[in-house]
Amino acid sequence: MPTGGGEIAANGFVGAYGVAGAITTRTDFPRRVVEWPDVGITMSDGCRLSARIWLPGDAAENPVPVILEHLPYRKRDGTTARDCLTHPYLAGHGYACIRTDMRGNGDSQGLMDDEYADQEWQDALDVLAWAAEQPWSTGKAGMMGISWGGFNSLQVAALRPPSLKAIITLCSTVDRYADDIHTKGGCQLGENFGWAGNMLAYSSRPPDPAIVGDKWREMWLDRLEHQLFLLSAWLRHQRRDAYWKRGSVCEDYGAITAAVLSIGGWHDGYRNTISHLVSNIGAPVKGIVGPWIHKYPHFAAPQPAIGFLQEALRWWDRWLKDIDTGVEDDPAMRMWLMESVKPVRWLDERPGRWIAEDEWPSPRISMHRLHLGDATLSDTPGECDVTVQSPADCGAAAGEYFPFTNGPELPDEQSGDDGKSACFDGEAADEAIDIVGAPRVSLRLRSSAPQGQIAVRLCDLNPDGTSALITMGVLNLTHHKSHAAPEPLVPGADFAANLDLDQIAYRLPAGHRLRLAISTAYWPFIWPAPSKGELAIAGGTLDLPVRPSADGGEWRFEPPEGAAAWNALELNPPRSERRVEDGPGRGERTIVVENDFGEEEDLDHGLVSGSRTVERWTVHPGDPLSARAAIEWTMTMSRGDWTVRTECSASMWTTETAFHTRARLEAWEGEAMIFARDFEDEIVRDNV
Repeated sequence: MPTGGGEIAANGFVGAYGVAGAITTRTDFPRRVVEWPDVGITMSDGCRLSARIWLPGDAAENPVPVILEHLPYRKRDGTTARDCLTHPYLAGHGYACIRTDMRGNGDSQGLMDDEYADQEWQDALDVLAWAAEQPWSTGKAGMMGISWGGFNSLQVAALRPPSLKAIITLCSTVDRYADDIHTKGGCQLGENFGWAGNMLAYSSRPPDPAIVGDKWREMWLDRLEHQLFLLSAWLRHQRRDAYWKRGSVCEDYGAITAAVLSIGGWHDGYRNTISHLVSNIGAPVKGIVGPWIHKYPHFAAPQPAIGFLQEALRWWDRWLKDIDTGVEDDPAMRMWLMESVKPVRWLDERPGRWIAEDEWPSPRISMHRLHLGDATLSDTPGECDVTVQSPADCGAAAGEYFPFTNGPELPDEQSGDDGKSACFDGEAADEAIDIVGAPRVSLRLRSSAPQGQIAVRLCDLNPDGTSALITMGVLNLTHHKSHAAPEPLVPGADFAANLDLDQIAYRLPAGHRLRLAISTAYWPFIWPAPSKGELAIAGGTLDLPVRPSADGGEWRFEPPEGAAAWNALELNPPRSERRVEDGPGRGERTIVVENDFGEEEDLDHGLVSGSRTVERWTVHPGDPLSARAAIEWTMTMSRGDWTVRTECSASMWTTETAFHTRARLEAWEGEAMIFARDFEDEIVRDNV
């Protein structure tokens, strides 16, 4: 890959967090950049964390603020592709960028207990305190990160370390129960199982002998001996209890006093956070939402990517250097208003335009109420007497919860799932309607079973008959009063259920119709209820957030820039596939998701790394208890004659009363298996 100036096309997927799209490479920075590939930072308990640091060569004479990114995803072979684009760029503009491997991961010592643990936060505080004392530091700091790093940026900000003045949080959440990969609407997300398998694989890899020396094997075996299959802990908290409230900054927005720039994408699972933060943070806060999947927006997809690093510099320069960059005058929310397109599993570009709101919630957006009738959605109330009992395989067109490959992961054409749902269709729109915000659905329901769930999808019906997903929400019906204290339903008794669909900015064209589709299953997005009950819909409303139509020109970002690309050789290209397999004779259907993330050799230090995974999600349409999931991961590392790999497999299934989980972790050095461990658990279902 080129390392000079000009425009580059970064490879489509690299490791767990790849880069994509055209980025103008910059090397003409105001200050010369030096890199320290391994700096040991000793924590307050004596544990050594390994950090990669980029900073100006003259920082000792002209100190700079610090930007910390604190992750478990391996700085040497995991996030290096994106790190190379980002951190030298910021360092060249006068910052010291610190990218730490969290304890128990990458080249750092210690062990990791769980995501967002007290120790993780304390380590971040220790790194910030260490950085503030360095001669090249001004004593001011920021934190940034996407996903895990976006979460802990918010969480550490709520602890108010004295040096932390600002953060940039991307694709993150304010509520670990309601808006993370574990639960949604009180339902168990399929991704709860999937992510546990991912983390078992991610954290099972050894440190690099070129960094830690001969003790790499001892560190690896200790890491493997203490490895956890985190699904067991997560499934033991099926309600919104203290476990989830801890680390959920929505519990006390006022704790955050650092300036917050929140960024996300409409094709990401964490699209609600930006609105929550901008609506509730008392500190300076701004939001940006593009059409993107789970990636940084200077190499995000679908296009258009934006000049994220230029935006980041404006943010950092204002809050860490006290330079008036105008960020305080930026609109509260800048959003990509997506135009209607025929649904496909992947598209390189999402048509639309940037819109901006100076206030959020915006006084210009009004709620327009539509009423559910017998298969209708209209401005006036009408009779509604509809029943629905979806087959257990409804939901195959949902797409991934948080897509992060440029592969077949977006929502597909919805007609198949619509046919398995109760659908309420509106009239053809006389003119374009801009839906901006979170639609709210209120329903009057009656269930034949003590447990159940609904998935509610708002769809765009094209005159050609295709159905495209606009936004959606799910609700465990035993949680219709409270996520903290769910109660079984009384069969045959009426009850009310309310839910907010995910935030969106979408233009419904003239001539198109809205459809509200309600199903009692949504596999494999959420785990099925234990019984196949029938749900009666006796009425309801859809409150639609409508914004005056925009003609474009409301906002414009600079095109994306980045530092020189990762100096790597692609040995095997990435590949992504999604298919449906029908079981012979039994009527089962299996969704198979295969991702080979390729293999690359770092041409600077010679480490070769690769990974691949296969997921299988199986269910019989007539039996929710037939649902089962399986995932396999292979992670490889090598340099010369040194070769290691880990093999991870996991599975989950349920009975009426319990979740059953199983996993196996194997570690191989060359052709010898040096470690194996099995995990097995049974967890009682708690109104799920």
